[in-house]
Amino acid sequence: MIRPSVLIFAGSDPSGGAGLQADMQTVTALGAHPLTAITALTVQDNNRVHSVHPIPAKLVQQQAQVLIDRMDIAAVKIGIAGNRANAEAIAETVSQMKQRRPNLPVVLDPVLASGHGDALAVDNAVEAIYALLPVATIVTPNLPEATTLCKGDRRLDSQMETLLAHCPNVLIKGGHGSGPQVTNRWFTHGDQRAWNWPRLEGSFHGTGCTLASAIAALLAVGKPLTEAIEAAQAYCNQALVSAYAIADGQRIPNRWVTLKENA
Repeated sequence: MIRPSVLIFAGSDPSGGAGLQADMQTVTALGAHPLTAITALTVQDNNRVHSVHPIPAKLVQQQAQVLIDRMDIAAVKIGIAGNRANAEAIAETVSQMKQRRPNLPVVLDPVLASGHGDALAVDNAVEAIYALLPVATIVTPNLPEATTLCKGDRRLDSQMETLLAHCPNVLIKGGHGSGPQVTNRWFTHGDQRAWNWPRLEGSFHGTGCTLASAIAALLAVGKPLTEAIEAAQAYCNQALVSAYAIADGQRIPNRWVTLKENA
């Protein structure tokens, strides 16, 4: 049996709760195989990020190239790049892949900070994300990330226009909002949709990574984009409902739940 592969560009999280480790668990749980190119080493636990150390851009490319040369890539997931040089290297690599497979799905999680607010980029973070947007199929910012990417503009319609000018699909996540429900809004040219999910108590480590990599995995196994977006949210909600603790602070999503799309 051959599993479809998802190529993941992301930073390593020693706690195992976010970043590359979260992506690998999610992709595997949803029926695809994770291939990895590490973009940064981080010093972090389940609650705080203490420092970020980008991998040299040439090494990021080399990690990916040996995989691309040998394996069929069904989807790409991009997390933190670490810096502008790495983002440009990733964009160049993905562009190369798209020459072979023009419809290659690429999910970009534009991570700027941890759930606790600690920075996850060394320099030129916004510029790095804008270097990646043209190769992405969908970008998945949370509310603070969307505001930062749009130069402080908090108006949803304006954010939508700004981001759609660079990427054909935008999923703005509402986890940082308020109220009893989390509203996630998907926009594309000429269409939009919203989903409401119960707001859960407490805080979680690696929620955004889980959702973005779930979308990538589901695209890799053949789901259409809108179905992948909806099913990934259902999976993420289930993972959070059954989250567990490894220490005080943020809980870890249980990424080994069985996907129940109608949950």
